[in-house]
Amino acid sequence: MSEHYEKVKVQLEQIRSPAEDADGDAAAAPAPALPALSTVPASARSARRETSRTSVHLRNRSKSRGKASSRDANANVKQDSDKSRGQNRLGSEQMLQIKGTGKVLQGKAETNGSKEEDRAENGKEKGSRVVQKRRSVTVDTSKAKTSLEALKLSIRQLKWKEFPVGRRTACDIYWHGVSFHDNENIVSGQVNKFPGMIEMLRKINLSRAVRTMQELFPEEYNFYPRSWILPEEYQLFSTQIRLLKDNDSTLKPTFIVKPDSGSQGDGIYLIRDPADLRAFSGSPVKQAVVQEYIQKPLLIDKLKFDIRLYVLVRSLEPLEIYIAKEGLSRFCTEPYQEPSQKNLSHVFMHLTNYSLNIHSGNFVHSDSCSTGSKRTFSSVLYRLASKGVDIKKVWSDIIALVIKTVIALVPELKVYYQADIPPGKPGPTCFQILGFDILLMKNLKPVLLEVNANPSMRIEHEQEISPGVFEYVPSPVDEEVKVGVIRDTLRLMDPVQRKPHMATLLGGASEDAIAVEAGSDEKAQLVESLPSLCLKQVFPKYMKQFNYLRMVERIADIFLRFLGVKGTMKLGPTGFRTFIRNCKLSNSSFTMASVDILYIDISRRWAGMVPDSREAGNRSNMNNSYLILPVLIIRE
Repeated sequence: MSEHYEKVKVQLEQIRSPAEDADGDAAAAPAPALPALSTVPASARSARRETSRTSVHLRNRSKSRGKASSRDANANVKQDSDKSRGQNRLGSEQMLQIKGTGKVLQGKAETNGSKEEDRAENGKEKGSRVVQKRRSVTVDTSKAKTSLEALKLSIRQLKWKEFPVGRRTACDIYWHGVSFHDNENIVSGQVNKFPGMIEMLRKINLSRAVRTMQELFPEEYNFYPRSWILPEEYQLFSTQIRLLKDNDSTLKPTFIVKPDSGSQGDGIYLIRDPADLRAFSGSPVKQAVVQEYIQKPLLIDKLKFDIRLYVLVRSLEPLEIYIAKEGLSRFCTEPYQEPSQKNLSHVFMHLTNYSLNIHSGNFVHSDSCSTGSKRTFSSVLYRLASKGVDIKKVWSDIIALVIKTVIALVPELKVYYQADIPPGKPGPTCFQILGFDILLMKNLKPVLLEVNANPSMRIEHEQEISPGVFEYVPSPVDEEVKVGVIRDTLRLMDPVQRKPHMATLLGGASEDAIAVEAGSDEKAQLVESLPSLCLKQVFPKYMKQFNYLRMVERIADIFLRFLGVKGTMKLGPTGFRTFIRNCKLSNSSFTMASVDILYIDISRRWAGMVPDSREAGNRSNMNNSYLILPVLIIRE
């Protein structure tokens, strides 16, 4: 029996004693269990309400209401009791049907303790109506890194349990700072990283995936700048640019070079000619992607800016994507001018990376969400709307860009996933928050710059308080956006909430609010105290518009279905034959001898790449999703 119940029972017995002296019939009744306290006379209940406003509000559900003492009670007491019973029945119906107003939820939650005791005292009949206290969700944060403060704050808001140094028994959710493999010993629960995501979102692999889709659907994937992979495509890049300039001598294109494994703007620079590439024409160098530079971006206050949007991939099968309704706008700190040979090296003019611009003397930290060098995306949209821009169209284009990009990544992510968590093997489920960096052109067309597997979730910034002395101070803009993203990601991944969700995923369930199960009082109170979800479901909500783009994903499904990965990413000649045979792709014009020749041809082309490139492209000796495509083309 809980300490709270003991305290309430003592108070009630003190109140009950004088009432029992006045009523001899009632004095013979035994001390009732907490839910049966409706036998207390109305005058005693009234006195109790006057003396203690904070004690538990009791419900009149006792089976002892049929006793003779209750039948002999005066009409006023009976009327009061009937009224109380009617109100309680009404409150119960409201909680089941409309899932609670604040008042109803509060009343129901406060009777949890009495229901627990009633279940213990009165057996299964009453126990079937009892709602047990909800078990706290457990989160292992021992591998979390830069997102730690925002994560801790989110867990406190949800009233969940954090385990900062891990736990011997399994947790419900594991929050990793870098990759799925931060902890290799997880066999259950949910992990906030997908296997292979960090590899797929390196600049080379992202370019490969999107370029494959550009070849299949050029119009739908024109949001990604033309790109070349270096050094393997250096000659192709040089030739194409030379031909372009020969055809039109007035053209002076600008290109941006991004190291494959770089982050936070490190190693990025602009060029106007392939000859300006640093060391690419001769000695071996690290991998990089060179892209067309967007020369006419949208400007605000004469400054170039980009948009960081947070995207939650909740699951791969079925594919589920959410977009945060709020994001960050990160501004350059030097007024923008179109690229010229004189200003190519002006990083504060051309590069929007926060980690670069924070070192500029013009960088402005602001407590306002609509001023400074880092602002909320909604404040930018408000500025645009005031100038007559169709904000709905901008959002619609951004949503389409996000969905198409994720669709391009999914085929190989599924192969990675099955390699690490084969079917039938114990393992966790996965989800992940991605950081999409998007640039708006002058004509308001969104352009994808890159996607970050581990977007920064810091909610503080570095500030110099004296020469050479820095301290971290809270950043209101970061906190407003990032805490909501992490908190609502956890809400969506709540293991109790997730079970009914998966059953109704394709049935049109609303994404704007988390449903409160009938009788889940503690959860209902929590949902009442939290803001509405800042994450909006965009897939499968808009599945019909984009399903035709999932062709490569279906090819990957065929690969997994008929061959399988079985814990490895390698596909040898025997496995390739098995795949062709299981898919029944061979015939009189495409014999098994032709299959062997095709395998050798693909292997040679793959082996011809720079070793570092093969490693960046995949952990295998072949890229599985691209392996199947030529086979199907030959089949046709």
